[in-house]
Amino acid sequence: MKRIAILGSTGTIGVQALEVLSQFDTYEVVALAAGRNVERLAQQIRRYRPKLVAVADDEARRALHALVPGEPVDIVVGDEGLVACAAYPSDVVLNAVVGARGILPALAAVGRGARLALANKECLVAAGDLILRAMRDAGGEIVPVDSEHCALHQCLRSGRPEEIRRLVLTASGGPFRLWPKARMAEVTVRDALRHPNWHMGQKITIDSATMMNKGLEVIEAHHLFGVPYDKIAVLVHPQSIVHSMVEFVDGSVMAQLATADMRLPIQYAITYPDRLPAPWPRLDLASVGTLHFEEPDLDKFRCLRLAIEAGRAGGIAPCVLNAANEVAVDAFLREAISFLRIPEVVEAVLERMPNEVPQSVDDVLRADAEARRLAELYVSKGG
Repeated sequence: MKRIAILGSTGTIGVQALEVLSQFDTYEVVALAAGRNVERLAQQIRRYRPKLVAVADDEARRALHALVPGEPVDIVVGDEGLVACAAYPSDVVLNAVVGARGILPALAAVGRGARLALANKECLVAAGDLILRAMRDAGGEIVPVDSEHCALHQCLRSGRPEEIRRLVLTASGGPFRLWPKARMAEVTVRDALRHPNWHMGQKITIDSATMMNKGLEVIEAHHLFGVPYDKIAVLVHPQSIVHSMVEFVDGSVMAQLATADMRLPIQYAITYPDRLPAPWPRLDLASVGTLHFEEPDLDKFRCLRLAIEAGRAGGIAPCVLNAANEVAVDAFLREAISFLRIPEVVEAVLERMPNEVPQSVDDVLRADAEARRLAELYVSKGG
């Protein structure tokens, strides 16, 4: 029996992960971490009987206690609770926490030698070198859950690292792929949340609309697979059938194709290296017909360009990029800034903060906090 902890259990990825696990009798859910959706968490506690759960704060803990009287479960709170769930004895930790809050739980998981099934790209963006160092020191491993990196992980099983010519991340292009740049000033929150192919949380859906998500994925791929940035490319593929590709030095291209269903990469990350039967919808290429690819427009989608530049710069630049973007996206969702202001805020913060090489997680967290402070300042003052 393998033990699993799920961080972000009430979100889209967490709910789908529990659906995946319900197929098998070889996994035990030992820890769950959520935010304030205590009603859904209470249902999960009653069904999966975890030993430990984490919620956002004391108010959520009191509400959860009232919903699960008599259940033999310990309830912890806040970021310390997240880390406690990641540190709890388990074989696999699925990290689906949104944003930089995933850094410390990721370190706690790999630092004790567990498998980190990673659905939180921001932690590698902000602290990739530190997390990978902790993983190597403890003998842990990371298996990606993001559909693109899961695809690369599968394709790379076909060759050795020295045989890679380049990695190709595919992008749907989001809801604004066909919009002229001039029209982007009219984008509303409702427009940006209308993703053509995927059903995801609000933050990642906005990141997909700006193509910041693809930029973060470029940085994540660099860390996960040890490939330099000049060997990582992005292609827009609106059908979201080819999830990513690897081109090898002999000209062969390995691609992973599947339906746009996150349950497949979730299952892969949990059960790797085994492939187990699954009931998810199968790909029917005849009904798909044509697969289309095009180069991304880095002028229209400035966030993608900014992310690639920050990745190449290294140091704390990716951390600063990520933190400023989280603040800007939140402000856009609150309708405090326009859609086109998101890259403006990110670029302003990157220009304001000197780049340094972080030596510890505390350095990363300080840079993250300062970038958020500056981003909030730009949002509030229109600077």
